[in-house]
Amino acid sequence: MTEAAKTPAKNTRTLTGRVVSDKMDKTVTVLVERQVMHPVIGKVVNRTKKYHAHNENNDAKMGDKVVIEECRPISATKTWKVARVAERARPE
Repeated sequence: MTEAAKTPAKNTRTLTGRVVSDKMDKTVTVLVERQVMHPVIGKVVNRTKKYHAHNENNDAKMGDKVVIEECRPISATKTWKVARVAERARPE
């Protein structure tokens, strides 16, 4: 059996978004923006949704661009965790 066949396939969903709040301990709020076509008008519209994501080491800060991945439910509202920080926010 090959090495790739031994490890199970990872089919977790990932999303990319901006951290809009880091005031909670080990939790960040991530705003994910996507573009969809309006069914009647045919115009491209922006849709946004906020997710609470588990941030174990509190390394993601406000304004950072992060990749979150789906995981088991950690609390009533947290079913995502921060996979990595894609881009740091510019210090002002």
